[in-house]
Amino acid sequence: MSGRLYAIVGPSGVGKDSVMQAVAAARPDVALVRRVITRAETAGGEDFEGVSDETFEARVQAGDFALHWAAHGLRYGVPRAVDDLLASGRPVLVNLSRAVLPAAQARFADFTVLALTAPAQVLAKRLALRGRETEEDIARRLARADDALPDGLDHVVTIDNGGALENTVATVLSVLASEMTEAET
Repeated sequence: MSGRLYAIVGPSGVGKDSVMQAVAAARPDVALVRRVITRAETAGGEDFEGVSDETFEARVQAGDFALHWAAHGLRYGVPRAVDDLLASGRPVLVNLSRAVLPAAQARFADFTVLALTAPAQVLAKRLALRGRETEEDIARRLARADDALPDGLDHVVTIDNGGALENTVATVLSVLASEMTEAET
């Protein structure tokens, strides 16, 4: 039995990484994918592998990524090791950009999108607190916050993360439990 890949998506500041970490803490069988990003590791935020553009491109050419894409002036990659995690039957969470979702759905047989949302004022506050963007950057990110998901996605669950983290985590855990029960029947 293979595991299911859960793409965690949503606007900047919605708390994707916080939700993923809390879900994995509550359910040790859940695996988190550590992305490769062309950003300095000292930039903070999520746990990722920072590489140069040249290194990233060499890894693309070597076939090291299950998925890769560009967004916000950076390049992102999901290492092929995700296939081993899925083959072990574990649920796997990965932070993806909306634009790569069709490619992810085509690549992974068992695939669910968990679309996190939050009110604009919550997003603005969270973005300001993380201290990585200028006011102009925050304004641009907020302008994209309501961008729709691509058409043609088969399984999308929308979850409000504007309130307490534990409420969101409980909802995600419920979705995982429900889908595992469905897969067993």
